[in-house]
Order: sequence, then structure tokens, then C-alpha cells
Amino acid sequence: MAHTNESVVLEFVLLGLTNSWELQLFLFAIFSIVYVTSVLGNTMIIVIIASDSRLNSPMYFLLSNLSFIDICQSNFATPKMLVDFLVEHKTISFEGCMAQIFLLHSFVGSEMMLLVAMAYDRFIAICKPLHYSTIMSRRLCIIFVFISWAVGILHSVSHLAFTVDLPFCGPNEVDSFFCDLPLVIELACMDTYKIEILTLTNSGLISLGCFLALIISYTVILISVHCRSSSGSSKALSTLTAHITVVILFFGPCIYFYIWPFSRLSVDKFLSVFYTVCTPLLNPIIYSLRNEDVQSAMHKWRNHHVNSWKY
Repeated sequence: MAHTNESVVLEFVLLGLTNSWELQLFLFAIFSIVYVTSVLGNTMIIVIIASDSRLNSPMYFLLSNLSFIDICQSNFATPKMLVDFLVEHKTISFEGCMAQIFLLHSFVGSEMMLLVAMAYDRFIAICKPLHYSTIMSRRLCIIFVFISWAVGILHSVSHLAFTVDLPFCGPNEVDSFFCDLPLVIELACMDTYKIEILTLTNSGLISLGCFLALIISYTVILISVHCRSSSGSSKALSTLTAHITVVILFFGPCIYFYIWPFSRLSVDKFLSVFYTVCTPLLNPIIYSLRNEDVQSAMHKWRNHHVNSWKY
């Protein structure tokens, strides 16, 4: 029964969010709605941006890529969590557990970098509007997307490289609804202090670094908007408010987990639900539904299809 990494653990037991059957059914209903809404909402954003020529700009190109990442993030663990609500024994294979760790850190790392790219786009649009079309070319946007995925994947591989070779020889209960890296590391049959520090340094630096870069960028932009005349600044301020709200809600739990990653509280798993299940809803709700251009494109798209169905 030995695994290729000399582990005798072939599967992990996920303890989930609660032991109450009634509460599990309630959470199944709630998170099913959240999951379907997230996937459909982000898919609709991609379709609308791709089909409306008025949204053919760098901001909406980056926004559609953010929606794609959110769709991926919605699917790495949520479907299994929903299934596990309905079964008594919640298990995941060793390979499936490692895959969840890889996918989570790839998507989260990519989204962090893409949010930085979107902040840069807003900085150029507001602070250097005359040079916007020259600087924010489609080529640069594609480079930003490529870099965001490359950083996310490299960040994830750096975690997986040492995690997959850890000796798991007994305890296999993960106190969460998915394979959370700090909780899986704790199950290794060895002193994991150095690995914990490495995890803290890796994830903590990328989270805190991106967050500080975003805060500095938005501070400069807000100062620039404040110093200008009020005409036209209200729309820019509305857009910035949406961006800043997403940044705080997205980075808050991530920074919390990787500043105190190995001293867990009972509320931590519910925070995990927020940044893995609920975060993909931020894009459709905060970014897009408050955006007049996207709303106009949605009405146009809906009216077009309604009229085509009539005839």
C-alpha cells in the first residue's frame, strides 16, 4: 500500500463544515445557488464583453479574463463540497488532494496578479488619459494575462514540489471541506516547522506584496481624481470604489490565512468558504452590475435575443 512518495495515506478524510445533517442540507441549498450564480454570472460577462464592440477596451478584456479565473475557482472545490453535503463519508484521494492544492494556489495567485494589472490599467486611464490608447495596447493586455497565469502556476508549483513528497503515514483528517495547504502539511509525519515558514513566506509575500501595490496604486489614483474637477470624476470614483471593494474582500481572508496560517480557529473554515466559494461572485456583483456600460450591453443583448425568439 506504499505510495510513490513513501506515504501509506492513499486518501484524506474531509471533516467538512458541520456534523449536523439539517445544517448540511441548508448549506447545500445556499451554496448551490451561490455556485450556479457565480458560474452563470461570470459566463454571461465573458459572452457580453466578447459580443459587444463597445466593450472592446483593455479594461473589459482584463475583466473578462478575471471572470474566467473566477469560473475556474468556482469549480476546483465547490462541486465536491456540494456532493459531500449529501454523503456521510467525505474522502478525497491523495492525488485529488494535491490537485486541489495546485489549482487553488494557481487560480488565487493568478487573480492577485490580474487585479494588479487592472489597477495599472485604471492608473493609466485616469492619470495619463492622453497616452492610454498607446500604452494599454492589446499586446500589453495579453502579456499581463500571460504573466498572471505564469506567476500563479509557478507559485502553486513551488508549494506542490515539497508537499507531494512529505511522508503521510497515519493521520489523514483535514478539518475543512477541501485540501487546505496548511492543514495538509500538519498531517505529515515529520517536523514541519521549516516547511510552515516556507509556506508563510511564499504565500504571505505574494499576497501582501500585491495588496500593498494595489493600495499604493489606488491611493495615487484617488489623489489624482480628488485634485481634478468634479466633471467626469464621479464615474472614475465609482469604478475605483468597485475595484477597491473587491481588493479588500479578496485579499483580507488570504492575508489573514497566511499571516497566521498554523493557529486555526473555528471561524477559519467559514472564512475559507468566503474566499473559495463566495469570492467568484464579487466580479459579477461588484464590478459588472454597477457598471453602466456592462448594464447597457446586457440590456442590448437581452433585447436582441428576446426579439429573435419572438420571430
